[in-house]
Amino acid sequence: MLFHSLAFAVFLPLVWALYWLLREMKRQNALLLVASLVFYGWWDPRFLLLLGFSIVVDYYAALRIAGARQRGGRGKPWIVVSLVTQLGMLGVFKYYDFFVESALPIWNALGWRPDLLHVVLPVGISFYTFHTLSYTIDVYRGHTPARRSLLDVATFVAFFPQLVAGPIARASSLLPQVERPRRLCGDDVRVGLTLMAVGFFKKMVLADGIAPVVDALFRDAQSSGAIRPEHALLATSAFILQIYGDFAGYSDIARGVSRLFGIRLIVNFRQPYLARRYSEIFDRWHISLSTWLRDYLFISLGGSRGGRLRTLRNLFVTMVVAGLWHGANWTFAVWGVVVGALLVIDRLLPLGDSAQW
Repeated sequence: MLFHSLAFAVFLPLVWALYWLLREMKRQNALLLVASLVFYGWWDPRFLLLLGFSIVVDYYAALRIAGARQRGGRGKPWIVVSLVTQLGMLGVFKYYDFFVESALPIWNALGWRPDLLHVVLPVGISFYTFHTLSYTIDVYRGHTPARRSLLDVATFVAFFPQLVAGPIARASSLLPQVERPRRLCGDDVRVGLTLMAVGFFKKMVLADGIAPVVDALFRDAQSSGAIRPEHALLATSAFILQIYGDFAGYSDIARGVSRLFGIRLIVNFRQPYLARRYSEIFDRWHISLSTWLRDYLFISLGGSRGGRLRTLRNLFVTMVVAGLWHGANWTFAVWGVVVGALLVIDRLLPLGDSAQW
């Protein structure tokens, strides 16, 4: 179900009205969960099986980790279960065919012809995998307690405004909001509707309005086999605005819809094109992803510890992973390599204080 669809225009006010009529928190959460499953299942009901499995595995893994910590252990086997399950599902559904096809010359040389799965990529799997992993990793690190309410955990993971395209929610931020009573507030409604209006403007006026220009410029270049420098600059600039309007617009709509239910999501974009240096862009663009990768991957690799060379290596690896997270093809992999290289260069240049990375 898309935010700018007729189905969502009917779905949202119905869910919103029922939600505030219920008043009691547990009933509100139950309604949010059911609504989220309807919202997600609208694409393909089969996707619900994978989402449900993901939630249940990490719900029990977090409880086992917490139990091990109470006994003086760390629960390492259970964090491994969580990581293998979540990343394994993401790998099979999103990356298996890509890597098998990319390595076909090797398989042919070895006399082996592996079959491709040709599976449908579940909508939002890259996002909700990171949602639920933030929960088990934070429990493992002792940053948040394990929850005994499966309803609350499931509502956190499946919360429909952020389920399929972010912002990527952290357990430490969203779960406490799910667990506390919420009351209808005029300020929440005003801010929520304003964010939605801004988001729809970015998406439907800015991004969708620029899209035909971008398509025409690139189509002309492809048909002629060449592009004039001024046209290349125009096409690139327009595409940058289109991407921003599309992604930032969706994030604003998600934040606005969430606010209507008394729940606040992270600000995902902070004027990224006003960054003073390259590394600062990642403190302003898709903030929920960049901070997730920083806290759960970059730091796990060693972060800035161990000297400059290791820091630069960790930064580069993180950006390559970020590229592949966006899509299973070599275009995104190369994008990650280029961005990683530029961030390494940015770190090496004496341009004053660097950003968070």
